[in-house]
Amino acid sequence: MASRLLATTNEQRGTLAALLDNISYEIMPFKTAKDKVVAEVPTSIPLTVTATGGKGLEPTLETAVYLRSRGYSVAPHLPARLVRDAEELDTVVRRLEAADIDRVFIIGGDAEEPAGDFADAYGLLTALKERGHHFTDVGIGGYPEGHALISDDAINRSLGDKAPLATRILTQICFDPRTFMDWGSRVRQQGIDLPIYAGMPGPVSRQKLLRVSAGLGLGQSANFLKKQQNMFWRFFSPSGYEPTQLIKGLVQGLPASDAAIKGFHIFTFNDLAQTENWRRGLLEQTRG
Repeated sequence: MASRLLATTNEQRGTLAALLDNISYEIMPFKTAKDKVVAEVPTSIPLTVTATGGKGLEPTLETAVYLRSRGYSVAPHLPARLVRDAEELDTVVRRLEAADIDRVFIIGGDAEEPAGDFADAYGLLTALKERGHHFTDVGIGGYPEGHALISDDAINRSLGDKAPLATRILTQICFDPRTFMDWGSRVRQQGIDLPIYAGMPGPVSRQKLLRVSAGLGLGQSANFLKKQQNMFWRFFSPSGYEPTQLIKGLVQGLPASDAAIKGFHIFTFNDLAQTENWRRGLLEQTRG
């Protein structure tokens, strides 16, 4: 998968190595996910576990707790719109603390109507700070290509509000290295110096993407499409997709950029064996 040469100089190999040192995999808490992770992903790879409005928080939390018990570093998604109130937030935080989970990813979430008191990620982050918490790693979302339903101005204001309550930014999927770097520079100019993890799909086949889309259910798939409006057409080729050109552009451009892009956040679509083979192929390229 990574046979094409992405890094041709020592500087580029160093950049690629640093990015791969800070790679994480996003998984969906489907029934088969836990066994697949344990079988196919080394415990050295940090994970995030998604949540969807249709399934609620329980599959996310249960999957995260199990994987932590198997030695993984796990950050469950906590969508604000799925958390009813401060009491439920307290229950969730206690459960994660008991499971030795000290990482979390706070997002607004896709649910059309909030389950209770929290309409957006900032509201949940504020409640978390007021409560006090044990988390050493609090991720928030970034949108290099904007959001289909939210204006750029609103997104920028929101990021500025959330950043003091977070430790890093995990972006939504973006396909263009220049867009990533230009956006990262604007974030830095906004006075936000959090490390950014560039969100991208791992290698994924068209058939796999269709199965995942079906597994999400019609409503969730529609929400996913709204967020990733320019994505699906890129996958509908017989060979599927893999992010070779994107990574090549980042490896070549980041040394001269002031964007604080420090790692990759890989949307695996639970195709974990293929993603892991691809990552190992990239690692080979860092050795010259």
